[in-house]
Amino acid sequence: MQNHPVNSLSMDFLTEFLINLEKLENDRSCRGIILTSGVPKIFSAGLDIMEMCGKSAEHYAEFWRAVQEMWLRLYQSNMVTIAAINGSSPAGGCLMAMSCDYRIMAENPKYSIGLNETRLGIVAPFWFKDTMVNTIGNRATESSLELGLSYSSPEAHKIGLVDQLVPEEKLQSTAAAVMSQWLAIPDHARQITKSMMRKPTVDRLLAHREADIQNFVSFISKDSIQKSLQMYMEMLKQKRG
Repeated sequence: MQNHPVNSLSMDFLTEFLINLEKLENDRSCRGIILTSGVPKIFSAGLDIMEMCGKSAEHYAEFWRAVQEMWLRLYQSNMVTIAAINGSSPAGGCLMAMSCDYRIMAENPKYSIGLNETRLGIVAPFWFKDTMVNTIGNRATESSLELGLSYSSPEAHKIGLVDQLVPEEKLQSTAAAVMSQWLAIPDHARQITKSMMRKPTVDRLLAHREADIQNFVSFISKDSIQKSLQMYMEMLKQKRG
């Protein structure tokens, strides 16, 4: 992923990501992908706040549909998907990592991962929550989401948010070795098993997709939420400045 400066999930990024994912899905010689970042110290900072601030209801709806589509395609991909997390991964970045089959994180105390939406005054949607419950269980998800927790790499490993910790210089070689293990399993058996495990979670979003979009539009359009997002953007500008 190369969307400088922080691999934020903008409309353009999501569109390009989906196009590339579809190309790889259709390429029979490609059986797996390693998702990692080409930007130093950050895997993905999550949803692009610029897409959620001061835009029209139509834009918010189109943006949210693209976010849903990214998750639906990645979460139920027929390919083996491994996240090589080489930097911090808050919010939507954490969702992308959790959507993969296996997560390896660089052992760096400065890197963190988690669904921290409540800290911005926003609420992680039910399918973000469902994905996290499937990864770390109900009780850990409840406290994670309510408190908007970000976990250091050792903490993330301890609760099962990531499967493996390795020194940063060994991240890509470890991901390649893990990929070999997964590709040793016959594709059809692995794909059917993955679908069986993940289908109820996917079906729940598909059944409520339009309502989820309307919920997002109505929530993000509120004056109080817009004000809170604008304040957060100002804070980020001051940090960069």
